[in-house]
Amino acid sequence: MSVRPTPASTPERGTPKRLPRIGLIAGFTTLVADQASKWWILDGLDLPDLHQVVLLPFLNFTMVWNRGVTFGLLNGFGQAGHFILAAVSLTVVVGLLFWLRRAESSIIAIATGSIAGGAIGNVIDRLRFGAVVDFIHAHADTPWGDYSWYVFNVADAAIVCGVIALVFDSQFPRKTLDPDRPRE
Repeated sequence: MSVRPTPASTPERGTPKRLPRIGLIAGFTTLVADQASKWWILDGLDLPDLHQVVLLPFLNFTMVWNRGVTFGLLNGFGQAGHFILAAVSLTVVVGLLFWLRRAESSIIAIATGSIAGGAIGNVIDRLRFGAVVDFIHAHADTPWGDYSWYVFNVADAAIVCGVIALVFDSQFPRKTLDPDRPRE
């Protein structure tokens, strides 16, 4: 008597079901790391009073309240700005969750989960403080000039890394398991 594998246990069908879970774990991990780091920066280190802490010759903690979006863009929405940006961010998160449900690889699942977790972390800041807590400041002083990157946070780093992973993943076509579907 032979035992037929159930559809959920076959590698082709079982694997996609675990991908949303992997993405949700990545998103939750990102959100917890982001909010814990901001709690420590604000309440543990008290960076708003210190303004800046030099960690390494190329890395500081520098307190910035970002009222815009990435790199301070769209900063001119007035008092309702943080609500508008929070609503837009949550709309993007909903779209990412739909994408996550259809993820075809662990890279896509982890990337979309990380982007969503980072976006939710920044939304929490907007609703709590009216601005996003940014504090990581990478820079380089060279003989040719001083180079300074924008001040960012853990959520921003997760969002950027997630987008880079999605772009990287999109550059390589997938092999399909369906013999009737044309190969890319």
